[in-house]
Amino acid sequence: MHQPTPPATAVDDRRAHNGFAAGTGPPSLADSAATRKPWFPSGAHGWAPSRPPAQRRGTDSIPSRAAPPPTSRRPLDLPPAHTALICVALPGFAISMEQGQLTGRGLEGIYRAGRRVLSRCQVRVAGREPLAVQARMTAADTARFVGTLRTSAHSGPDPDVVVERIRSADGTERITLHSAALRPLRLPVEVALGTDLADLAAIASGSAGHELPAGVHDSGLRWSCAAGKSSVTADPPPHDALASAGLLRWELELPPGGSTSVELRVRPDGAGHLRAVGRAATSPLAPARAAGDDPGAQALLRTSVEDLHSLLLRDPAHPLDTHLAAGVPWRCGLAPADALAAARMALPLGTRLAAGTLRTLARTQLDGPGAQFGMIPGPRRDAGPHLPPACTGTEATLLFPVLLAEARRWGLSEHETQELLPAADRCLTWLRTAVGDGTYLRDAYPGGPVRCETQAYAHRAGVLGADLLDDTGRPGGAWLRQWAEALRTAFRADFWADDLGGGRPAAARAPDGRLVPPLGAFAVHLLDTGLLGGGRQAPGLLDKVQTEQLARLLGGPAMDSGWGLRGLGVKEPGYNSFGHRSGAVRVQETAVAVAGLTAAGYEKEAGALLRGVLAAAETFGHRLPEMYAGEQRTDGSAPLPHPAACRPAATAAAAGVLLLTTLAGIRPDAPAGAVTLRPMGSAPLGEIVLTGLRVADAPFSVRVSRLGLAMVEEAADQLQLGG
Repeated sequence: MHQPTPPATAVDDRRAHNGFAAGTGPPSLADSAATRKPWFPSGAHGWAPSRPPAQRRGTDSIPSRAAPPPTSRRPLDLPPAHTALICVALPGFAISMEQGQLTGRGLEGIYRAGRRVLSRCQVRVAGREPLAVQARMTAADTARFVGTLRTSAHSGPDPDVVVERIRSADGTERITLHSAALRPLRLPVEVALGTDLADLAAIASGSAGHELPAGVHDSGLRWSCAAGKSSVTADPPPHDALASAGLLRWELELPPGGSTSVELRVRPDGAGHLRAVGRAATSPLAPARAAGDDPGAQALLRTSVEDLHSLLLRDPAHPLDTHLAAGVPWRCGLAPADALAAARMALPLGTRLAAGTLRTLARTQLDGPGAQFGMIPGPRRDAGPHLPPACTGTEATLLFPVLLAEARRWGLSEHETQELLPAADRCLTWLRTAVGDGTYLRDAYPGGPVRCETQAYAHRAGVLGADLLDDTGRPGGAWLRQWAEALRTAFRADFWADDLGGGRPAAARAPDGRLVPPLGAFAVHLLDTGLLGGGRQAPGLLDKVQTEQLARLLGGPAMDSGWGLRGLGVKEPGYNSFGHRSGAVRVQETAVAVAGLTAAGYEKEAGALLRGVLAAAETFGHRLPEMYAGEQRTDGSAPLPHPAACRPAATAAAAGVLLLTTLAGIRPDAPAGAVTLRPMGSAPLGEIVLTGLRVADAPFSVRVSRLGLAMVEEAADQLQLGG
């Protein structure tokens, strides 16, 4: 059976799709992993095609194992981001270290649309740098830095001047001096500024270049080069500006107990004030809040919603359509599969984000003749040590009709549903074409494996797609339903690897029929079956006995790190606690596991994973990164951050929403005017109240008691509570 090969724009992950144009961005963690290690490892748990196809430019092709590895290039080491405070309000963000001074080293700086418009901002008061005493995020787009000074030799060990800096993602910084001295102070203040106007790709690859010479401009400084221009203006204007040294100087007077401030505004020359999408009055996300016994739940939901706001982007050609960037700093653009997955997990915040994401991606859908018709392009992504890289275009194409079907259940209007139905129908047409006369959806290149994860995506798209087509009076549902039933029957026999421990789902089947058996987080997608009418969960690929065994495995010590679900079992060959698909905890997969296990009735395992992620969130200031190390949790330990993880990340922030709404088990059916609640009866976080959600385009609030009983406290008038 032939499987169409995705287009070049969709698959060559080595050339990057991480918020940068192809060929200009730094490889993401997935890209670098995919190109550094063999795609087909040898040994009992790996596999390789007997005749790997030759490398073809512009296709999702596989290099021969016989080809010698490159020796002239050392692996790309991305500048570490795990210790940074990152203020985000896209298209602007600011990256700072805890001392508060921007030194121009590493990633430090203020960025607009992927370009560093200011790399250095160092404050000195009376010829000295303040002693840094605290740095913290005060909102998704703002950080506060506090330093102290002693200005009198007779004041003892106590500082008498506090220097406070409030830095925002929009390029503004307010520097305030607070005096506790008993006498008036006249303090010289100077700010050293500089920039290289480098784009993030150059910074990531270590080729940013030197600082540019400055020129005096109005009440500040200006820099320019062939790539662009940038300027800093100050209020009040400086008493002196020295372009050769990049210095602005003031003589500030502080009365006893008084304060005075200087505000700096950084922006690309000619650009106006940054209008962040997430700060607009018409945000597509509802202002959900949590209250109850666990304060961590309150903080996680608040931070998750703020981070989702900070990552919103508009389609420039269609400014009413918003979607989420994948994450900062490495993936500040549209990643189709991530955007769809995040919008799906964020459906309890309303359907407007889903609608904007679907419309944006519908415009990228391939509509030319051939087997690729209906596909949504996406890059390749590393799949861990046991499988070759996978094409995320396949994942995105299968997620599209699923998101539309579920958004309709949550309250997407019939008008918007009808508008998006043709694109969803084209995705399902691609699925029918790709499957052909067979049963399984194979990889998008000759000789590729049949992946378990892909079958889970395809089956869910088939079942929910059939439901969507039937409900909207379009043909094609019968074929999809019949095929999905055949897939369930075949999968339960062909993808189960028996062993003495009760067996496990295989990661894939090789072309010769051999199973690729390592246990990994891919299996959570077998539990994520999707939402049908009447609050019903769609059927899954596993039978009841297999589901019970999978729940036991996911809740066992090999997969549950105590901080969340590992990407690969700890005893599997190739396990690496920092490997983003070979052992690290990926928050999205943990949230999917919690939701799937809960829906299947395995609350003990789901509750343990949920509590682990909430404990990890506390150590990250409740801003969850996309991943962190899968090292085992012990008394007094803390999760190890991954130095290359995006934080904030769209899927991690949306996972926070999914984790907490799973406690209430909200299953809406807006077209039928009903909502069903299936709360976690074990109430793992005690009582929790979720307010400000949206169902059927109206505010929705629900309370879950300590006994695991759920009660709707606010809902649309037309909604009836189902059984």
